[in-house]
Amino acid sequence: MFTSTGSSGLYKAPLSKSLLLVPSALSLLLTLLLPHCQKFFEYDLQAVKSDFQIWRLMCGRIICLDLKDTFCSSLLIYNFRIFERRYGSRKFASFLLGSWVLSALFDFILVEAMQYSFGITAASNLPSGFLAPVFALFVPFYCSIPRVQVAQILGQFTITNKTLIYILGLQLFTSGSYIWITAISGLISGICYNSNVLKVHQVLSIPRWMAQLFSWTLEPIFASSEPTNEARVGMGATVDIQRQQRMELLDRQLMLSQFAQVRRQRQQQGGMINWNRLFPPLRQRQNINYQGVRQSEQQASPPLEVSEEQESSLLTPKHLLKNPKIVTL
Repeated sequence: MFTSTGSSGLYKAPLSKSLLLVPSALSLLLTLLLPHCQKFFEYDLQAVKSDFQIWRLMCGRIICLDLKDTFCSSLLIYNFRIFERRYGSRKFASFLLGSWVLSALFDFILVEAMQYSFGITAASNLPSGFLAPVFALFVPFYCSIPRVQVAQILGQFTITNKTLIYILGLQLFTSGSYIWITAISGLISGICYNSNVLKVHQVLSIPRWMAQLFSWTLEPIFASSEPTNEARVGMGATVDIQRQQRMELLDRQLMLSQFAQVRRQRQQQGGMINWNRLFPPLRQRQNINYQGVRQSEQQASPPLEVSEEQESSLLTPKHLLKNPKIVTL
């Protein structure tokens, strides 16, 4: 169903595993057992501006209060675990932190632009949860993951290994009335961080000492064992080896998909009349005729030895052979 991301499960992806378990568990807890505490996790920019409740920028942008958003974002995070395996947990966490901080700024800008241009007040209706970084991950997903054709519907619509991920993102994009503001701010922040605009890589990044602290304390809790029922793909000792193995695998997938596409096109053209095969072009026919003449000359048998009588009979005209008297005279 999803993109081929090497080993299945959450092996070598402890941060993705923590983002799947902790926010989902807290979302279920707030929805089922503590519904009266949901007001502390609402993403209300109006309260931030008027009452200076800065803490809402953190609490309101971590836990989803809608279980449907929780489910869709969890599926997307599980699929995007490939980036943690490719970049490493520290760089992946830096991307999430940078897009999370930048998206808060773009949320303010978009809300103020809507209120100034159209008179629409959306500051109190933004969805809660870790949604903007999830939308920001679509930027490297679009730029670095190649398309591999999986199937074709009615000979017109092509399904690739990325189609269902985009459909799931579209489902999350349309799940609320103002979630498109969070989605657009997340995409803009992902583009800015992926393009290193204003050197955000150096400003918004996880320090090395903090990454080592989390690797000593939290990584053993969320670490997953290596799968034993499948071959090792893209699990080299270094990042360069992993990238090389991953690119070789993607090249093989692209080659196989192109071969399958050419074979399907030939099968579709099987019932049609191939006029080029029945009536080849003039230049091609001349080349074929010329090659046929040369082959016939090369395959011709050597001349046979004939006797003197046969030579004389060949040299003698036919009307003289019919009247031997004329020959004797």
